[in-house]
Amino acid sequence: MILQDRTLLVSGVGSGLGGEIARLALRDGARVVLGARTESALEAIAKELDPGGERVAWRRTDITDPEDCEALAALAVERFGAVHAAVQVAAFELAWGGLADADLDKWRRAFDTNVLGSVTLLRAVVPPMKRAGGGSIVLIGSQSMYQPQLPQAGYAASKGALLSAMYYLADELGPDGIRVNMVVPSWMWGPPVEAFVKMRAKAEGTTEEAVKGEIASRIPLGDIVPDEDVAEAVLLLASERSRGITGQALMVNGGELMR
Repeated sequence: MILQDRTLLVSGVGSGLGGEIARLALRDGARVVLGARTESALEAIAKELDPGGERVAWRRTDITDPEDCEALAALAVERFGAVHAAVQVAAFELAWGGLADADLDKWRRAFDTNVLGSVTLLRAVVPPMKRAGGGSIVLIGSQSMYQPQLPQAGYAASKGALLSAMYYLADELGPDGIRVNMVVPSWMWGPPVEAFVKMRAKAEGTTEEAVKGEIASRIPLGDIVPDEDVAEAVLLLASERSRGITGQALMVNGGELMR
């Protein structure tokens, strides 16, 4: 139980990666504090994970709002006494298009959420983490930072900026015993990608199996990595088993891109 008696704060908890991280963190012994913008979905996930509420606390949170972030961190301390690790999953992904057809308002929203929102959340969680004697921050990147996959230049650029920020945060917070790393997924098999595969299959007049197989054909391990496997990597970096690792970007992509 690599997170036994530790408190993990997770933003962006929904039906995909954030929810898997929360589920597996509970399996590994953590107390978990959940934040997301959609209150009804957040409440449902919390009740599913821990019906009695003994090891899960939650609060509707917009990471671009400093007061929301401060309240989420305060909830963690109030309920469980400390913050030992934080995973920043919340993101805005819908900055589609290239140079000619980009919606610059959506580019701005991607940077406001994915970069400035991440910094806003970390400003709230770092003080209690320092009081706990240190801890771990895990950011979520995207393979699109390195290699075009879908026409999402604005989203990819925002994640690239977050990667650059990660190096500076690791350098700044290291003396306080706080590690900062990034997990970099590519395709993740879970509800969002399942929906994309269904949409593409319908648009192309083919089967979902054919679309998934075409994507998987580019992956040396032969299949799209599931949300659960990305979550396992996140929790390793959130735990003390990675106490010598900071300032690193770990790709979890089945070998689709090797660096």
